[in-house]
Amino acid sequence: METQLDPMKDDLPLMANTSYMLLKHYVLDLDVDFESKVIEGSIVLFFETGSQYRKTISAGKECCQSQFDETCKIRASEPCHIPMINVSTCSSKTECNDFAVSGKEEEATSDENGNHSNNEQASGISSSKDCYDIEDHGNKDFLLVLDCCDLSVLKVEELDVAAVSGIEKFTRSAKLTGVSKELENIRNQIVHELVTLPADRWKEQLYYFTHCSQAPGCGELLFSTGTWSLEIRKSGIQSPADFPHAIRIWYKTKPEGRSVTWTTDQSGRPCVYTMGSPINNRALFPCQEPPTALSTWQASVRTAAGFVVLMSGENSAEPVQLREGILSWYYYVSMPMPASTFTIAVGCWQEVKQQSFKHKAAIGTNTEFSLPSSQTDLRWHEDICGHVEYPCRFQNPAARLQAVIPYRVFAPWCLMESCEEYLLQLVPQCLSAAYATLGTHPFSRLDVLIVPSNFSSLGMASPHIIFLSQSVLPGGSHLCGTRLCHEIAHAWFGLAIGARDWTEEWISEGFATFLEDIFWAGAQQLPHDEIKEQQELKALLRWRRLRDEVQNSEEELQVLRPKKETTGEVSESGASVVKYGLKAEKIFMQVHYLKGYFLLRSLARKIGEVAYLASLRKFVIKFHGQLVLSQDFLSMLLEDIPKQKQSELTIESIFQNWLDTSGIPKPLLEEGETWKECQLVQQVSGEVTKWIQTNRRIRKSSKKKMKQDEVVFQQLLPDQLVLLLEFLLEEKTLCPRILQCLERTYQLREQDAEVRHRWCELVIKHKYEPGYGDIERFLREDQAMGVYLYGELMVNEDAKQQELARKCFAAAQEHMDASSAKVVAEMLF
Repeated sequence: METQLDPMKDDLPLMANTSYMLLKHYVLDLDVDFESKVIEGSIVLFFETGSQYRKTISAGKECCQSQFDETCKIRASEPCHIPMINVSTCSSKTECNDFAVSGKEEEATSDENGNHSNNEQASGISSSKDCYDIEDHGNKDFLLVLDCCDLSVLKVEELDVAAVSGIEKFTRSAKLTGVSKELENIRNQIVHELVTLPADRWKEQLYYFTHCSQAPGCGELLFSTGTWSLEIRKSGIQSPADFPHAIRIWYKTKPEGRSVTWTTDQSGRPCVYTMGSPINNRALFPCQEPPTALSTWQASVRTAAGFVVLMSGENSAEPVQLREGILSWYYYVSMPMPASTFTIAVGCWQEVKQQSFKHKAAIGTNTEFSLPSSQTDLRWHEDICGHVEYPCRFQNPAARLQAVIPYRVFAPWCLMESCEEYLLQLVPQCLSAAYATLGTHPFSRLDVLIVPSNFSSLGMASPHIIFLSQSVLPGGSHLCGTRLCHEIAHAWFGLAIGARDWTEEWISEGFATFLEDIFWAGAQQLPHDEIKEQQELKALLRWRRLRDEVQNSEEELQVLRPKKETTGEVSESGASVVKYGLKAEKIFMQVHYLKGYFLLRSLARKIGEVAYLASLRKFVIKFHGQLVLSQDFLSMLLEDIPKQKQSELTIESIFQNWLDTSGIPKPLLEEGETWKECQLVQQVSGEVTKWIQTNRRIRKSSKKKMKQDEVVFQQLLPDQLVLLLEFLLEEKTLCPRILQCLERTYQLREQDAEVRHRWCELVIKHKYEPGYGDIERFLREDQAMGVYLYGELMVNEDAKQQELARKCFAAAQEHMDASSAKVVAEMLF
């Protein structure tokens, strides 16, 4: 009986059959054309036979077929311990074998040079007659399925890696003794030897990957494209073990492809970048999306002179001029990573460098941090790493002492001065604070790029590169520093340590939110009491945000471990569904950030911060380079808790109270009143009282002028201003004169984006027309945070406000992020 993969319209199917063929390395060779808005070239994929179908050393063809028969009957659920990051959720169960897109499909031999574009419609995703049937494999060709959409695939061919000069060394290995020397087998054996070279030979490995990727083709392969997949087969090949393990795919992207966005930067110059699409990179190159598919890569990208290519590679690439007006950029990684973490940004970026020695008013200039004594005593570095073999920085003595990794900051020309003011000096301070907290940086370098205004988030972390929204730049160092700390934290939690199950998004976002506060405290170097006050204030703001989100979102999206006891299970072929992966509203939800943060904060308070941070460092040492589930972290943490506290904390109780239920966790509800004791909160409450009393006085005597010296208002920190405005939003009526005085007192138009967002909410609620220009500016320049304001403008049912919303959307729609545009359009029309 065939099992169907039947995603709903909001689910994202992961089609790749990774249990049969597992990608180990890919080589991209691409040209970026801004005139046609197309990226065109090839990708070469190097595979290993999936874990269920590997040939043994002495296996002949008959033995392999027997092994294939047996392994088809068992589940391919072998865990793969490599870092993984994905912000989507996954289905609760999939029991699928192979999948293809049913309905109209397009199949052709690859010697036709036409475009094999993806079909726009599909009746559903299920096991089709063209798929490899494990019950009747003797009569069917094996079908390699890759994740792919919005691509025009032009040609697929097998590579003759045996023709590469010097490759003979990989055919003389003792491991190959007794195996048939048929040319097809020799090619696959070469690839096997190449992908399994030890880590200390990674440079040699990269050299041969480069030359093998340039090998001549030795046979074109049949392929077809569906809505979500690229399916490849070789006539007469019925086993994954006999399928070509090195293939080249010629393709080009489409201007409307959803993995990259073609837009202009803040200086009006063209650019293209990967913006963290819900479909990841499958519209940039054919790939394997499931969590087990982790690979190294290298890429050569050519573009017109004047453009800078930034990528998530571990080297700082320098351009090579190929011919007049054309430059080539080359990047690589030696640490296996998921395809979703591949990042590229091509634009007229300028590197920001310190232009003067004048004093900046950001934060302290001392960037040297000493490790806490508990960190210097750690001996886990001496252990052998638990991950698959790669050149690991945790085993490199020099890397373990590197508090600040090499870094660069890039931005459009018009934002260089803004970046120099705060961001440039914040990077080393935040990196040092992160090192002091967690130790060895997992990645060898860092680029920070201010991306175009259509970026739908405040930040996004990838290996070796961080994207930041321009919204973090104005208003001082606070928002810029905290967001930078959050993204730096992802180097450990989300990249070096990833969730084995994509539904456990909190493992990435909850940890980054918690560590954001720890890193920022270290970067500021403020007295302990001041830091604690700031963190309590931040906790209150997050509690209020979580409360509001829980009240206004679907319950099933509020659960941190939605698959519960089936978390971590995979289907036999490796294909699955990311539940709600295409739901546009989901990218704006923060419940995984907030509930995850509060769980970690609760554990830290019960255990004690010093002991808790020591456990985090121990966890990093043990699990870097691996995929984890929630219980992996909780089990290690509970092992370190004194016995008298263990009775209060069990994995089961944490699952029940925090991870497996919707709404606000019960332990957090009980804590709700404690923030009133925070002095920073009390100060805000006092200021709110002054404003409310002044508002009442003005309303009662509206014909009299309010004297400027009647009330003295105190200066407030950015987070205090956010809380003040949130409290004032709860007031039914604020008169225009109060709003005018409020803006002037705190210079709200010059504050950071979090403060200005609340100011815009006040303007909308009270129909304060002198502030409509502030709303228009916010929706134009702070698109990462502006979606909520469109809804507020429409809900008030005020003609001027609705006209303002439509005017702003019309101006921004062309370059707006697709998910944001969809959500806003549903609000407006």
